[in-house]
Amino acid sequence: MTAGLRRRVFLLAQVGVRHLALGVTGEGADAPGAEAWRRFEGEFRDWAGQLGIDHVLVLPVASAGESPGLEDLAVSATGAEASGALSAFLEGVDAAADRAAQRPFRFPVESARQGDGTTAALGTVVAGRVRPGARVRIQPMGKETRVMAIGTEEGEAGEAGPGERVELTLADPILIANGSVVSTVESPASVADQFEVTVIWLHPEPLFPSRRYRARIGTQTADVVVTDIKYELAVGTEERLAANQLQADGAAVCNISLNRPVAFDAHGENPATGLMTIVDHETGEALGLALLHFALRRAENIHIQHVDIDRTARSAQKTQHPCVLWFTGLSGSGKSTIANRVEQQLYRLGHHTYLLDGDNVRHGLNRDLGFTEVDRVENIRRVGEVAKLMVDAGLIVLTAFISPFRTERQMARDLLTDGEFLEVFVDVPLDIAEQRDPKGLYKKARRGELKNFTGIDSPYEVPENPELIIDTSTMTAEEAADRVIDALRARGRLPQA
Repeated sequence: MTAGLRRRVFLLAQVGVRHLALGVTGEGADAPGAEAWRRFEGEFRDWAGQLGIDHVLVLPVASAGESPGLEDLAVSATGAEASGALSAFLEGVDAAADRAAQRPFRFPVESARQGDGTTAALGTVVAGRVRPGARVRIQPMGKETRVMAIGTEEGEAGEAGPGERVELTLADPILIANGSVVSTVESPASVADQFEVTVIWLHPEPLFPSRRYRARIGTQTADVVVTDIKYELAVGTEERLAANQLQADGAAVCNISLNRPVAFDAHGENPATGLMTIVDHETGEALGLALLHFALRRAENIHIQHVDIDRTARSAQKTQHPCVLWFTGLSGSGKSTIANRVEQQLYRLGHHTYLLDGDNVRHGLNRDLGFTEVDRVENIRRVGEVAKLMVDAGLIVLTAFISPFRTERQMARDLLTDGEFLEVFVDVPLDIAEQRDPKGLYKKARRGELKNFTGIDSPYEVPENPELIIDTSTMTAEEAADRVIDALRARGRLPQA
């Protein structure tokens, strides 16, 4: 067995696959002899069995063309014995499907509409069975109601089970959000926003803690951040390895946090509502899978505490509109200089401000972070959260950070309401930034003395739609500061002069 095959079978086992058919190609000189075939089949079965895949079919495939389906294997495999093995395998798969019907009822809602004192919810049953008259609970909202009727394309049905697409008529008018899960009252889906999971990472770009991704669990969606990679799983030995990122075809046990509660089951209890797909926040491309183990207890114990003096009251007291001016650009572009000039002008105008500078923050709050991609992501996450708190305090916040990655800048933007985040791209050609080099950092990076330096051996992702672009190769810091003040006035964050 090749290392690649071992790893893929290992990942399939982590996802919960318990039935696996493998077609082995080979013709002429490439065809394995009887002894080699028996040895390979035995080795494969042993390996799959160690991983908990207890129902395995290995068949020789006559052609090395496109990967066959199970029906094709029946044709291309030789002999009645192979056909019998395939039939037995398919019976086992059918038995596994029957087990899904025995689990507690789960119905992810794709869409819902109200009418005549009832609610119609459209979706597909993923586990259990339901009949008219059944009491159900809608999660995560926790509302209970009764199923009045089950509609199908052929008309009303007396029952619905796994794989059936139906419309449930519920007895009460309920505003059901798309993605909600209708479940049995006796054994409802759980609700949480923080979990321990096993992540299976499939994308060439590694997974980083603190980076924001998008999660899909059934028809539910939410933002997700890996808060901690507890350990990576070594293939075969399941040895626990320390890791601060996860590479392609890797598996790791992690803690994750969502931006809102979702309905779920542990993957081992109900795979249909315990499997999360992790996708790119911008493109929607699938990046990996997360198998939910359990909700973290801290998710149940931590609640938002209401306070009477809020952002509106604090900003009214200061007679200003709080916001974040997020200066981003290469080292040497002039971010800190311009931000300092802007703060001076705001101070003279009587506004309450605070400047968060990249170098200064690393002397305290972020002194434990380096300049690897993992640390850069965490650096900006922390700064974004601090800036949000300062906006809540009613301040005009200025941040001067290289912040090279679009994903992290978007994460900081999304922490605030519309209009409160102004991205200022301080643009300068790399050669001019190197000529300035006030701290001598580019020279060190060119000599190889400074690793992961933005613009040299670490990328800078240019903002796509910043609120303001400032080219410091064509204007002074004072002129740039004036442009920022003008932009604040144009957007209603400052009164007109």
